[in-house]
Amino acid sequence: MTCNKPQTLLKSSALALLFFFVSSAYAAPQLLWGDTHLHTSYSFDAFLNGNQTADPDTAYAFASGQPVIHPGTRTRVQLNTPLDFLVISDHAEFYGGIRDIYLDGVQASNPNILQRLAYWYTENEIRDAIDSGNGPDYFANLLPDDMDPIAAAKSWSQNTTAATPPGAMVSARNAWQRMLDSAERFNKPGEFTSLIGWEWSSVPGGANLHRVVITDATPQTARQFMPFSSADSPFPEDLWQWMDDTAKDINARFLAIPHNSNISKGQMFSQLSLRGEPITADYARQRVRLEPIVEITQYKGDSEAHPDLSPIDEFADFGLFPWYIQRIRSNNYQARPGDYVRSALKTGLELEAELTVNPYAFGVIGSTDSHTGLATAEEANFWGKMASGATPERKSRQRSQSAVSQIGPTGWSMQAAGLAAVWAEANTRRAIVDAMQRKEVYASTGPRIRLRFFAGSDLSVDDLDAADWHAKLSAKAVPMGGDLMFAKDTQPSFLVSASKDPLSANLDRIQIVKGWLSADGKAEEHVFDVVWSGNRQLVDGTLPAVAAQINPETGEWDDAQGAATLQALWQDPEFDPKQSAFYYVRVLQVPTPRHALLDAIALGLDAPSVGSSVIQERAYSSPIWFKPQ
Repeated sequence: MTCNKPQTLLKSSALALLFFFVSSAYAAPQLLWGDTHLHTSYSFDAFLNGNQTADPDTAYAFASGQPVIHPGTRTRVQLNTPLDFLVISDHAEFYGGIRDIYLDGVQASNPNILQRLAYWYTENEIRDAIDSGNGPDYFANLLPDDMDPIAAAKSWSQNTTAATPPGAMVSARNAWQRMLDSAERFNKPGEFTSLIGWEWSSVPGGANLHRVVITDATPQTARQFMPFSSADSPFPEDLWQWMDDTAKDINARFLAIPHNSNISKGQMFSQLSLRGEPITADYARQRVRLEPIVEITQYKGDSEAHPDLSPIDEFADFGLFPWYIQRIRSNNYQARPGDYVRSALKTGLELEAELTVNPYAFGVIGSTDSHTGLATAEEANFWGKMASGATPERKSRQRSQSAVSQIGPTGWSMQAAGLAAVWAEANTRRAIVDAMQRKEVYASTGPRIRLRFFAGSDLSVDDLDAADWHAKLSAKAVPMGGDLMFAKDTQPSFLVSASKDPLSANLDRIQIVKGWLSADGKAEEHVFDVVWSGNRQLVDGTLPAVAAQINPETGEWDDAQGAATLQALWQDPEFDPKQSAFYYVRVLQVPTPRHALLDAIALGLDAPSVGSSVIQERAYSSPIWFKPQ
């Protein structure tokens, strides 16, 4: 099927291009696929929820293509296509501790008689909860209460006697060393990269402010420090300062990746710090330097946009997840601008006008947040977020019937997402972190859609097919993640290309999402359909949707729908050279079956009782920012 190339496929006029693209020379990049957010049995919540066996060795083996045993179902599982890199991001909080207590008891030396009694009670309580299948309820009881996040964080910081679980430091130190040993064994430069990382899991008052922290340090160098946790501080600024200080000490780089901003109660991308103070220029500079990318999609929902915040966007209702991480789950979810990536990008433009620096000038990636030790982002090969909920019967139910968590998501509420796509010079720790820092990365909800996005002058669609396409485009354009500066009265062109995953469905359309700062200082947004499959025509500026053509008895879809490749050269019909703006690409596949439908078919049901039967998978590019001169 050929793709429709509307009149926006225009060559830019021969105008003087005056932009600054600051980048060191490097070889043509290769497209690498990975997961930057994977939990093993070393995470306390993973162990309590049925993962007692999938350790870092299992996680690396599975990601690199080997068959392994699922920790919940005990069946053999394997990826259809191996990953190129993996970050094991176990929670720094009580790292390895629940595993140690369950298997070997509290890791403490020379306890007195009262401590031994307390340890015995703790060990038996945890073992009984896990052995009786009540580990999820035990975990739910550890969650925070629903309260104002800023007040909760301040309350924590004032409590200088905050309890640490018994044996926590010994367990964490031992587990960290074992994980680093695994990373050393599985790292194969040029073939598979084991990036070192962990998760900092601050959740004040039920507001998710979690970050995955990544370093390009070798395992040997990483033995010099212990992961910083929210037990050290719940404030992101304190994490950033630790990253800066430790980077100097060990001569390595760190970056932090915020995730699940969709359930942050407006705090992830707020105009105030978690201390309740207005964002300063220094705060903004440190944040954008240490958090160059964010995770836009994963199991616990999609964080691109929300229909309450982007009511004109017909695709803003994707992957909604209206449940906070707190003790009593309720129906009080409210979408706030600080929760979603598109709104944050707009807030960044407003703050930049005030501070001269944009704290939210970030790129985007996707990852899984799997707690099974298995990085699975494919709908037909989705093994659940938690090991205890991996079977179709369990995914269809709430994970618990206790009073603590009777209102909440099921496995069918979640999506099998996502993946991090990185245009890197080589498959090594340093090259991957280089690409993340320059934001030449993008996100997929699962399918390995090949996406390229450039902005500049004198561009041509033919440039995409040249053998030296990257060198040719780099000489006259900036890639995704870049800043574009033009002379007055000139207009940039945007070159975009997307190709389908050979193992997945065809493509529906490519859209470009624009945000700009209007004359009154308020940020606006517009979604443009740029190129699409078939012979559809815009009707009142809207492109008709592709109807789902899925066999309800088998889950098969119509391969005749959509296009294998879509590409376009586009200019913004509303461009104003005096307005700061960002542009990013959203690629939509044709509709395919969700894992919930495939489960329902296997269970002999007509349709899933929770969640949609259909999903329209997508990819998101990192933005390109236009800066007026």
